[in-house]
Amino acid sequence: MRFNGTDSYIASDDLAVAVNAAVTLERPLLVKGEPGTGKTELARQVAGALGLNIIEWNIKSTTRAQQGLYEYDAVSRLRDSQLGGDVDDIASYIKRGKLWEAFAAGERVVLLIDEIDKADIEFPNDLLQELDRMEFHVYETGETVRAVHRPIVIITSNNEKELPDAFLRRCFFHYIRFPDAETLKAIVGVHFPDIKEHLLNTALTQFFEVRETPGLKKKPSTSEVLDWLKLILAEDLDPEDLARDGVNALPKLHGALLKNEQDVALFERLAFMARGQR
Repeated sequence: MRFNGTDSYIASDDLAVAVNAAVTLERPLLVKGEPGTGKTELARQVAGALGLNIIEWNIKSTTRAQQGLYEYDAVSRLRDSQLGGDVDDIASYIKRGKLWEAFAAGERVVLLIDEIDKADIEFPNDLLQELDRMEFHVYETGETVRAVHRPIVIITSNNEKELPDAFLRRCFFHYIRFPDAETLKAIVGVHFPDIKEHLLNTALTQFFEVRETPGLKKKPSTSEVLDWLKLILAEDLDPEDLARDGVNALPKLHGALLKNEQDVALFERLAFMARGQR
């Protein structure tokens, strides 16, 4: 099984190489990149391209590594015991986590651990043994859970915090760079196959100028340019107006690309200065 991208996901050559290398080495693929560059979608597309099911574990700041293995509901067992219930079957008080689901699957699956950098710094280290050995021990029942089929593990990070060296050593690493103009044009073509060439070229020229504007607090991403283009098409915006006024061609489109008040104010000032020079 090899991944080379899909009709709905444009994968660069180096990204495809990284996916296939991680699969061959049987190591987790750690994918970093700025938000909106398709890291989460990559895992879904890999699963679809290889004909595998996907199990998604979405990490939050409060997520603990143990939750990925299992959770033992001791409170419910104590309550049932006090009410005279049968509590001998400890397994009935254990909830399987996403890793357990992936390990117990009857066929190979893709396991996505999404935005691992949101969790506590110890979170990655707490999963080292389980991801390395593909097994873990359930202390309450005394059983050892081993992966029936080794899952393809894809881990994403927005680089909000550094990950431990011991964890990094066990992963195959790939950084998704922001796509260049030609790659971005191909991505847009997947989503808007009928967009006119002149409008597309003008819009992408303006988009890259926005990304490179000095003082910009948050650069717009791939997903945001797709939203912006969708609005441009819905409003039937003239390419000449777009070429002249850029992101300010239609003020209500601001929110698709600019995500904070400082950046909106920056472009309003730039538009005011441009009008004064005409």
